[in-house]
This record gives sequence, C-alpha cells and structure tokens, in this order.
Amino acid sequence: PATPQPPSMQVRTLDDALRWLDALQRAPKVTMRGQWPIGTVLQHLAQSIEMSLDGYPAPKSALFQATAGAAAFAFFQGAAADLHPGTDRLRAAITRFQSHTGPLMPHFAYGKLDKTQYAAAHAMHVGNHGEEVG
Repeated sequence: PATPQPPSMQVRTLDDALRWLDALQRAPKVTMRGQWPIGTVLQHLAQSIEMSLDGYPAPKSALFQATAGAAAFAFFQGAAADLHPGTDRLRAAITRFQSHTGPLMPHFAYGKLDKTQYAAAHAMHVGNHGEEVG
C-alpha cells in the first residue's frame, strides 16, 4: 500500500498556507515531485515572505552569479529534507507578515504591492510549491 501523503490542498490565502503546514507536519512521509527537497522549498517560501518585510537583496553581478552564486545554489539543492526547521520558519514568517502594520518593501519583480496584494502573491507562491509535494 502507498504511504499516506499530506492532503492535496488549494492554498489561496495565508491561513490556507498555515493549514497546509499543519497537514505537512502531520504527514508520516513527504515526497517531492520537484527538484528541490522539501526543506529547501520551505526555506525558500519563508525567505520570500521575510523579504517582503525586510527588503530584497540587490542583484549580484554576473561574475558573482557564475561563481559564489552557483556554489550557493548547489548547496541549497542538496539541503536536507528535514521538515521542521522549514515549517517553523515559514509559519513564523507568515505570522509575522499577518501581524505587520508598517510599510512593505517593493517586490523584486512586481514592484510596490499593498498588504492584500502581497498576501495573495505569497499564498499563490506557497500553493505553487505545495503542488510539488507528493
């Protein structure tokens, strides 16, 4: 028999994302259809929410991207599949975003977004990556 996986969920809001995290943490096993291990996906999602609050880094030069950037990417591709540091960080990032009342940083691709727009973008991002689970 197949090992139970986290239930497939549509993530349309950040509250949906929190429920998805709950289901993910309860799952006896998590497998990924994408190239990144689950730990890397969760850290990536958390970081994108954190950057909406703290700012996105300036793009690095082509030389940096081809050397140190490539090495960092290779490291993150091989990151452990451990759920808990990633789920804890993503949950904290969502909670921090939801309670944030100050200004938000411009998105690196979308530009200036209000909180409702950012919440929708973050939920869509979590949902897109969530489809890689299972």
